[in-house]
Amino acid sequence: MSDMQNPTPAGAAQAAVVIRRTYRARVEELWELWTTKAGFESWWGPKGFRVEVHAMEARVGGPLVYDMIADAPEAIAAMKSMGQPLSHATRGRFAELVPHARLSLVHVIDFVRGMEPYESSIEVDFVAVAGGATRVVTLHPHRDPHWTKMSVEGFGSQLTKLDDRYPPA
Repeated sequence: MSDMQNPTPAGAAQAAVVIRRTYRARVEELWELWTTKAGFESWWGPKGFRVEVHAMEARVGGPLVYDMIADAPEAIAAMKSMGQPLSHATRGRFAELVPHARLSLVHVIDFVRGMEPYESSIEVDFVAVAGGATRVVTLHPHRDPHWTKMSVEGFGSQLTKLDDRYPPA
């Protein structure tokens, strides 16, 4: 099951976006994708991008440092057309960890031209259900609605990588 919700009417303050999906996988399998180098590198980033993790410590306050790299021809062309680099160093931290139940990531957003760096958070809840596991992601809004929209689109794209591995139930 896939469900994206953003109840914010045009012109109103931005709301968090909730993405709920149930997979034919165990909670432990989904947890590993978020908390290990190999797991994170296997799916993080929109289609056409990959990541190289440099530091990841799945503990409260633990770092998450990686490069987001355009690696498909269409992604490379798109980045070049927008005057963006093909690789971007990304840093963040684990803000909350309840093993196999909940985690929170805080990323530093430092690539928006003309805007001081700020933090953006993602919360993820994992729930075992009959025949699989449900993962509920809450994406908090960025300072600029354009970047919130880009974040939601990018995250939706990267979820298709998980769909390939663990078909949605």
